[in-house]
Amino acid sequence: MEKLPKIIVPLVVIGIVLLVLLTKSAVTIGSGERGVLYETLGSGVVTDEPPLGEGFHIIAPWNKVFVYNVRQQELFEREMSVLSSNGLEIKLDASVLYQATTETVAKLHQTRGEDYLQSVIIPAIRSATRSVVGRYTPEQLYSTKRDAIQKEIFEETKKILEPQYIQLNSVLVRDVTLPPTIKEAIERKLKQEQESLEYEFRLVTADKEAQKQRIEAQGKADANRILSASLTDKILQDKGIEATIKLSESPNSKVIVIGSGDSGMPIILGNQ
Repeated sequence: MEKLPKIIVPLVVIGIVLLVLLTKSAVTIGSGERGVLYETLGSGVVTDEPPLGEGFHIIAPWNKVFVYNVRQQELFEREMSVLSSNGLEIKLDASVLYQATTETVAKLHQTRGEDYLQSVIIPAIRSATRSVVGRYTPEQLYSTKRDAIQKEIFEETKKILEPQYIQLNSVLVRDVTLPPTIKEAIERKLKQEQESLEYEFRLVTADKEAQKQRIEAQGKADANRILSASLTDKILQDKGIEATIKLSESPNSKVIVIGSGDSGMPIILGNQ
């Protein structure tokens, strides 16, 4: 019994040591995350093997694991200050959708580190935006070229980020803010252009309607001229005789005087 405490103390010490080692060796990777292993006594960042996946892992206590989110993330850049082609200051809001990927996250950690958003993505989107916007006038930025500008910013930002192991999914231009005087001038010009287009449309419509009426009138005039030229006295008499025969066959009471009308045409006296 006197020797029992001497046995317990070493066991307790060993248990504490094992617990500390287990605590330092146990790593849990959450959903949508990957763990980049750093071998302190080896070659450093492990890039030739897949990163640690989701779940519980045991590693050597002298190694480290850096956890990265590999889901799509959003960066919202508010009121980036850029200059248009004519030197006017423009404020632009944009959303950047990006992510670290399982395949390249170890390289990303080795070359850029955990702060890659601040050190890589934000400078890249701002640089690309300044470059693209500088090619356009305020009017183009405000109206006609919004989609083209958005696409160009995406392409230029992608060129910067891909070599640095960052996947760019999309760039969305949310808003373009112009100086108030410039905005008002552009809106007046757009309104005038719209009114001019509407006026031109009315003129074209009226001209087409006039052409239609002229064509219809010309067609009627030609038809009447052809008809007048073809209606000889003989044809008229034949038509009159045909009509007289049809009327005489009618059950209604009437009196037909043959040869009493103009040009010898019959006169029909009805019962009314």
